[in-house]
Amino acid sequence: MADDEQRRSARAERARSAKPAETTAPPAALNAETMPAIVETAIQVAIRQGQFDDLPGAGKPIPGLGDHHDPDWWIRRKIERENLTGLGPPALMLRVEDRELDAQLDGLHREEDVRAVLEDFNRRVIEARRQLLGGPPVVTKPRDVDAEVSAWRERRAATTSAASAAPAPPKKRWFRRR
Repeated sequence: MADDEQRRSARAERARSAKPAETTAPPAALNAETMPAIVETAIQVAIRQGQFDDLPGAGKPIPGLGDHHDPDWWIRRKIERENLTGLGPPALMLRVEDRELDAQLDGLHREEDVRAVLEDFNRRVIEARRQLLGGPPVVTKPRDVDAEVSAWRERRAATTSAASAAPAPPKKRWFRRR
């Protein structure tokens, strides 16, 4: 606690004693040769002014620093932090969609809609297999439309028979007699 107060008072004192002359104006020609010197000067001025004191995470290890090298670490962290969906290589997206396809089909009410969704899925699987853009291999198989439609009918019949077999709860009346 006392350490924090000392840091804050030292930082405030440095800020008061900082001279405006310490800031340097960039040279007239900003190019690749002068940029490192400008950046280094700006960092040193900020350090002297105490702008890097009391930063969040000071003295703590950087998360994920000791793990294996991943060149796409920044995009993975962005996806996790923002909870983004629908991003990624087609092979991975098709795997996820394949896993969730039965639940999506069960939400449809007409056989034509089921066939349209399955044909669209199969078209995208075949298209992803033809592309040579790199990334993970496409291991998702196209679905047999007729077999999937018959499985959809069976699941639909099972849910409707289970719903009709269960007795409906009695309706509550808005007006009750005493």
